[in-house]
Amino acid sequence: MRIPLLLSALALVACGGGPKAAVPKPGFDGPAIARASTSAQRERVAVTIYNQGFGLVREVRDVDLGKGKVSLEFRDVAEHVQPETVHLKSLTADDALAVFEQNYRYDLLTPQKLLEKHVGKKVRLYRWNEAKGVDEPFDATVLSAEEGSPVFQIGTEITYGFPGRIAFPEVPANLLSKPTLVWLLGSTLEKQKLELTYLTGQMSWHSDYVLVIDDKDASADLTGWVTLDNRSGTSFNDAELRLVAGDVNKVAPADDYDGDMVAEEKEYAKKDEGGFKEESFFEYHLYKLGRPTTILNREQKQATLLEARGVAVKKKLIFNGNSYWYRGSYGQITGNQKVSVFLDLENTEKNKLGVPMPKGIVRVYKADSSGARQFIGEDRIDHTPRDEKVRVKMGEAFDVVADRKQMSWKPMGSCLSESDWQVEVRNHKDTPVEVELVEPAGGDWEVVSSSLPSHKQDAHTFTFDVKVAARASTKVTFKVRVRWC
Repeated sequence: MRIPLLLSALALVACGGGPKAAVPKPGFDGPAIARASTSAQRERVAVTIYNQGFGLVREVRDVDLGKGKVSLEFRDVAEHVQPETVHLKSLTADDALAVFEQNYRYDLLTPQKLLEKHVGKKVRLYRWNEAKGVDEPFDATVLSAEEGSPVFQIGTEITYGFPGRIAFPEVPANLLSKPTLVWLLGSTLEKQKLELTYLTGQMSWHSDYVLVIDDKDASADLTGWVTLDNRSGTSFNDAELRLVAGDVNKVAPADDYDGDMVAEEKEYAKKDEGGFKEESFFEYHLYKLGRPTTILNREQKQATLLEARGVAVKKKLIFNGNSYWYRGSYGQITGNQKVSVFLDLENTEKNKLGVPMPKGIVRVYKADSSGARQFIGEDRIDHTPRDEKVRVKMGEAFDVVADRKQMSWKPMGSCLSESDWQVEVRNHKDTPVEVELVEPAGGDWEVVSSSLPSHKQDAHTFTFDVKVAARASTKVTFKVRVRWC
């Protein structure tokens, strides 16, 4: 059979040529020598976590194999290892190791499994005797191991629901405390340095951002956080940690795959040697932590991804329309409708950023008159390359509202109409505001006339920039001709 290969292109390791059939050599016959390797023999471990819920583990161990045919138990691997992605090689010498067979044993030691393995066998039951103040023993045979209601034979009686504990004479050899990879190997050297790589599920990371804006809503401090979640079933001490941001294609299993970096570029400004360094990697982005870190099983770990001070932001008030309103007679469309609030920032070096930003949630804060920071909104952003714009929706304005009225509608033929509109924006604040009216017309459209200059945003959208004085209102009127078929 062929040596197991890591199928993922991102996890391939250079092996010096293609896979070759493992053919037993003289001295590899006869019974196999039993050997075991644990995490205590790890010389090095590296973990790459993808933001799609899986990870790549690469570890190197010094193992005393012996010569000849060897049955090696490789313990302390992740419980959610994908066996078909495993790749084992010798770093000592190319021809020092032959892999004949691989097994993944995951029949784990649990109370239920222990009971199932003793069906038809003798066990001892203990029940507390209050009168004597001791556990009273009963010899029994397990007849059935139905979960929650095992059946026992005690003497000549058959019983279930025994109110006590069960003591087993031994642990069956085929039950393991943890999932284990077992190989049948051929070894030509007593001691070898082995490298193992594999993919595992239940490892994930996500990014979160904290944006603190100033009192003028014009500048902000941005901090990016990475949160790691290790539920793989094992811990990795002093691991080299890498994170991959991007949409990596991965084939989902038929029944259950639950889904929800590239040559070096510049380091983040103000990042110390222990922080994350970003580099380009294929069509993704790779973030490498500049120091070893321990990733414990069932642990969430947070680390700073980026920091930037004095980032320019721009607050935008936007009032959106709908294309179908231009195709019929409606009259009053909306009244006293709140205007949406956004924050825009440029992810550029000039704006003290210019770094790839992995997808995540941006939470925004601002200090009140007493200086205490208050939460004012959050939004989810997608992966954002450098030199792109980031838009964060904050919510709906309290003091800025708008009405939209269709003043007239005139059909001019099949799928052709002309309509007059009035949008009134009211500002109840003590400061002036500017609101962008976004009008998605659709089809073939033309602004025939308007009280303010219109701006063509794209083939289906035009906009108006409406300035409204403090505690005042502004009306915008326009006529639009639309053909939609």
